[in-house]
Amino acid sequence: MSGLTHFDGKGDAHMVDVSEKAVTSRIATAEGWVKMAQQTYEIIAEGRAKKGDVLGVARLAGIMGAKKCSDLIPLCHPLPITKVSVELTPDADLPGVRIEATVKTTGQTGVEMEALTAVNVAALTVYDMSKAVDKEMEIGGIRVILKDGGKSGRFEAK
Repeated sequence: MSGLTHFDGKGDAHMVDVSEKAVTSRIATAEGWVKMAQQTYEIIAEGRAKKGDVLGVARLAGIMGAKKCSDLIPLCHPLPITKVSVELTPDADLPGVRIEATVKTTGQTGVEMEALTAVNVAALTVYDMSKAVDKEMEIGGIRVILKDGGKSGRFEAK
């Protein structure tokens, strides 16, 4: 299993030992989207959802998701997150909502998983709050678009 850091020499899953890594400032940004029917998009964009402010609730859910990442993903380290921002932008061209999450920490391992979790939880919240009017929504495009800090340096998606 060479190259996969979450497996030991026997091929068993394990939590990576980061104790020898340098403490550095780290940042990661992830993105994704929720596509929906035009009618659903209009309800969300105009703030007419019966359950309340879809984008505001999804933003808070994404922030909470980033903070709970190590509880959800078995081999993630609990990290002292110093900043989480989640932006949800209505996009008439989808139609739907674009989501971007940025997470920062100062530590010995990166925050890519926290940013990805924030996007996923925000997207699931949009779905949950809107499913009464649109069960065919689609969640997708979830990926890391920026990672910086640590030994491997900077990554920016093309």
